[in-house]
Amino acid sequence: MKYFAVIDTNVLVSSLFKKGTPPAKIISCITGNVITPLYCQEIIDEYREVLSRPKFKFPKENIDAVIDSILLNGISMEKAEISEEMPDPKDIVFYQVVMESKKSTDENANGESYLVTGNIKHFPQKTFIVTPSQMLEIIER
Repeated sequence: MKYFAVIDTNVLVSSLFKKGTPPAKIISCITGNVITPLYCQEIIDEYREVLSRPKFKFPKENIDAVIDSILLNGISMEKAEISEEMPDPKDIVFYQVVMESKKSTDENANGESYLVTGNIKHFPQKTFIVTPSQMLEIIER
């Protein structure tokens, strides 16, 4: 089965820190064509900005590899208008993209989309907003 997911930046950060962790396995699911990432340009820009922060010391080639994989394997989406308020305004774009995918007429993405984040409490409580571990459990079912 194919899964579609908006990947929060914190998942990418965690994936680059340690191999074999649930966030790193999410990236492997993208490169293995199990998860199709959903994104918009604003998300890609945030990925690049955050992953390039000097405090992380991630090699540029690792950053490029992760982002290139998302662009190569993913689907660019529009952002839905939403009425929900969120604690962190920077998280809104991730929610907007997953909500756009939920209303999409594209039968491939309709109803099969998730938002994968390490910060569940930053988003409304919805069954499609999951942690990396929860996403892996969904895939394994």
